[in-house]
Amino acid sequence: MMLQLERIGKQFDGRKVLDGVSFGLERGEVAGLLGCNGAGKTTLLRIVCRLLEPDSGSVVFDGHPMSQADLREVGYLPEERGLYRGMGVEEQAVYLASLKGLSRRQARQEVGQWFARLGMEEWRGRKAGQLSKGMQQRLQFVVAVAHRPRLLILDEPFSGFDAASADMLRREVRRLAEGGTAVLLSTHNLEAVETMCTKTLQL
Repeated sequence: MMLQLERIGKQFDGRKVLDGVSFGLERGEVAGLLGCNGAGKTTLLRIVCRLLEPDSGSVVFDGHPMSQADLREVGYLPEERGLYRGMGVEEQAVYLASLKGLSRRQARQEVGQWFARLGMEEWRGRKAGQLSKGMQQRLQFVVAVAHRPRLLILDEPFSGFDAASADMLRREVRRLAEGGTAVLLSTHNLEAVETMCTKTLQL
């Protein structure tokens, strides 16, 4: 089992957001988190990424309690933008990929391949702040996958995408899953859940 959530509980200001959530994800599976706004989807993803600590329960990664070191095997695309607006597009992607353990040469090679796949080559020298919302989302996706993570976490990945871009992302996520990457995503796009996900978790 690549990821196992065991009775995860979390509350804020006395209000329970997650109450005993248990779930498993195998290599190559794509799991969709379903639930209304405020159901705890983003909170659960942040707990998996160790940005939040659960009040109870545990996260098990590849058979052992998840540690900070395991985050090098995880890619995370957050719902909110996390880009340096004044930094060059390629420079930023290479820098962030290198934080996941890639050498600068490896990071530049991986980023270049993803830019070619996603039609971003003409934007290499632009500043991130010059990108449209959809192109910023493409850049964040590149940052999330450039280090070839074994577990990919996507929080509302279709935000800002037109239909063609959404189709492209679905295609790339399926390709990654076919290569063995485990994918956990939260989305309001029910079509994406129906066409991409092999299992779902209702919160």
